[in-house]
Amino acid sequence: MKLDWTRGGLAEGLRCYRAREFFDAHEHWEGVWLQLQEPEKTFLQALIQMAAAFHHLQRSNVRGATSLLRTSLRRLESCLALSAGISVASLCEEIREWLKLLEAGEAPTGLPFPEIRLSS
Repeated sequence: MKLDWTRGGLAEGLRCYRAREFFDAHEHWEGVWLQLQEPEKTFLQALIQMAAAFHHLQRSNVRGATSLLRTSLRRLESCLALSAGISVASLCEEIREWLKLLEAGEAPTGLPFPEIRLSS
């Protein structure tokens, strides 16, 4: 199944993620995830975990956010540089920046949330 980020649950989840509505993004994507086969299933699971991590962070659960970001990064790193129409390399780099600060006990104040960039 090719992932179509322009409509349905993927598009709505992406809109929510970009609006920093991380719990809602997670919910929309999970509905799609349940219907997928590998390798798309693992890829979308990584995005779901990233969204859940930032939801935890919004609720001041730094430990939970850090753990989920690590897991998400491991899954994303196993994907191609560009997977399912998303630039995975840049996404991984941005997650690494967040993890570096969180693991050092620093607040990532001013650091933008990792951007999900669609390929053209």
